[in-house]
Amino acid sequence: MESNQTTYYKTPIGTAKITGNASGITAVTLTDEVFDTNTKTPEYLQNCVQQLDEYFSGQRKSFDVKLNPAGTTFQKQVWNELTKIPYGKTITYLAQAKKMGNPKAIRAIASANGKNPIWILIPCHRVIGSNGEMVGYAGGLWRKKWLLEHENPSPQQSLF
Repeated sequence: MESNQTTYYKTPIGTAKITGNASGITAVTLTDEVFDTNTKTPEYLQNCVQQLDEYFSGQRKSFDVKLNPAGTTFQKQVWNELTKIPYGKTITYLAQAKKMGNPKAIRAIASANGKNPIWILIPCHRVIGSNGEMVGYAGGLWRKKWLLEHENPSPQQSLF
């Protein structure tokens, strides 16, 4: 088993802790804790940091970072389905369950979404409740709202 390397990256919504190795990114988590983000980024994590930088600056709409999340076969299937949700779009948990061919598994799918270890790159923030409400985001609903607004900004209202 390869040992993971870690780096910290400052985002507009907190500090991202990025973990991975030659096999891919194993985790991206967000925290309110402040870490030194001026350290040298390990080679395996540089592409991820660059792509997150591009995402937050509005220049990137999809990621092509090699991912290697730890999880069950079912969780990995759920997370893979999440990567198919286009930038700026949302789907409901029920729609995700239907796309996976198992509408009765909605609770298990929602639970797997909640265990997603790679935030933003595996875009669980794009899944919303059936009534259109923002529900269930481990990083806090304010972060989910921020990410969705970042990806789909509402047009400025004209005063005239």
